[in-house]
Amino acid sequence: MAKSAAVQSPGIPYPQTSEGKGVRWLLIGIALAFLGLFLIVPLIAVFFEAFKKGVEVYFSSLWHPEALSAIRLTLLTAIIVVPLNLVFGVAAAWAIAKFEFRGKNFLITLIDLPFAVSPVISGLIFVLLFGAQGVLGPWLQANDIKIIFAVPGIVLATIFVTFPFIARELIPIMQAQGSEEEEAALSLGANGWQTFWRITIPNVKWGLLYGVILCNARAMGEFGAVSVVSGHIRGQTNTIPLHVEILYNEYQFAAAFAVASLLAILAIVTLVAKSIVEWKAEHDRGNIE
Repeated sequence: MAKSAAVQSPGIPYPQTSEGKGVRWLLIGIALAFLGLFLIVPLIAVFFEAFKKGVEVYFSSLWHPEALSAIRLTLLTAIIVVPLNLVFGVAAAWAIAKFEFRGKNFLITLIDLPFAVSPVISGLIFVLLFGAQGVLGPWLQANDIKIIFAVPGIVLATIFVTFPFIARELIPIMQAQGSEEEEAALSLGANGWQTFWRITIPNVKWGLLYGVILCNARAMGEFGAVSVVSGHIRGQTNTIPLHVEILYNEYQFAAAFAVASLLAILAIVTLVAKSIVEWKAEHDRGNIE
């Protein structure tokens, strides 16, 4: 077995373990085989099926009015959800990491709630609240306000399943950094907003960007909660994942995989962006040390 080693700081190489080359190559082979089977092969299959009937069919599937509507709705949802989660995530992380107050642990529990609740259950919660037979349903109908089976319901459900991502990335970073720099800035005459923009945000910029990337990817790829509240109205309340499901259930496999390839491209872009952010964060920490 490997000799135990202390946790190393970023930028400091880990000590060599005592395993032989055979064991190391076996572990590397298992990891690569797993990635190939569950990541690379499915991605290849998606693009193979998407282009199976030719480039013309591929692009005609993407330019279909219902596909364009799904793309627009997905982008609209992300454009609304990500900035709102950005504001909430920064505020929540700042409050939790920098201040002590009653109910702090309860707030952390609430932030983690979407990780513990099934997205389908999340959607049902909004149906029970805003549906025609829900708690607020009669009042909404009387005032001609439509939330369920409309864009507002999709946005609300997506916000619920995505709001932990930014806060959960920032909280440990802010806690590790402490409050010394902010306190020093305040003692030198800076006000709260100046301290926030010139000290706090620059110190967490890479974690913040990392959280935004993950939040955006989840917002655009969410299926369960959105499926419950959308009503699957063609050309109106179908996001990209829902449109893919409909096409696949109707045996339009080429079109389904063509639209699904957009989500695959999003996943690849997210992975690349995530790797760049992690590299930049490690590089900055290395320069500081």
